[in-house]
Amino acid sequence: MDDKTLTTLAEELARQLIDKKKSITLAESCSGGWVAKVFTDLSGSSEWFVGGFVSYSNQFKEEVLGVNSSILQKYGAVSQETVEAMALGALSKSHADFSLAISGIAGPDGGTTEKPVGLVWFAWAEKNKSQKVLKSQKQKFGGDRLSVRRQAVAHAVLEMSKLLNNV
Repeated sequence: MDDKTLTTLAEELARQLIDKKKSITLAESCSGGWVAKVFTDLSGSSEWFVGGFVSYSNQFKEEVLGVNSSILQKYGAVSQETVEAMALGALSKSHADFSLAISGIAGPDGGTTEKPVGLVWFAWAEKNKSQKVLKSQKQKFGGDRLSVRRQAVAHAVLEMSKLLNNV
């Protein structure tokens, strides 16, 4: 996955959001703002990208995104429950129509048997009459830290684009 591919994926998502007159916000953890970087590499991205949150620590996830501490204690930062709460929290803190959230273990350290290096959780949410999670899923990516993060960014943007085809 090279930078050109990431740009192409972001351009397609941008086109869809512009066509639908919709906007997106981000809640990124293991990707460290890389999705926001890919978005803002595109001229005119402020038309559809409202901003994002790089929520690396659990404390920030709680204080800024409103992730309940009991979720983090029970399920951990890399879990379906946490990433869904991140996506909904980003929506509630912005005026965006959609959100995308990522939390994972990029490595090389931090993995366990239950949550190995390369495990990444994603969630995509929509704000309309009510906030709802459209989809959440986990993926296991291979490679080094950079490769895991790059694959996560590509997957997140591609899946958001697929979801927009159905909303």
